Amino acid sequence: QVQLVESGGGSVQPGGSLSLSCAASGITLSLRNLAWYRQAPGKQRELVGAISSGGGTSYADYVKGRFTISRDNAKNTVYLQMNSLNPEDTAVYYCRVNYYARDYWGQGTQVTVSS
Repeated sequence: QVQLVESGGGSVQPGGSLSLSCAASGITLSLRNLAWYRQAPGKQRELVGAISSGGGTSYADYVKGRFTISRDNAKNTVYLQMNSLNPEDTAVYYCRVNYYARDYWGQGTQVTVSS
């Protein structure tokens, strides 16, 4: 059974940093593409960025240069390092992986950026 568990969310002041984790079981992340999404209150879920099975990364324009996605194959975990956070980054952050034509999502982790 595939499970994704996000962690690392919290509250931070503008300009601060947070690192989120997406730990997987039942699937080998190094063999799959994984994406990070976020959903702010009253808004649609949006793509933040992704990491391919080969390790290549891509980012939405609104986080490019501030967020970095990486993967630890030994821990079967993908990370989202978020720097220079601003209030517009406040959202629930989710990781998603597609496995045999089915999408698997984590439960989400809340990130709040506020002074």
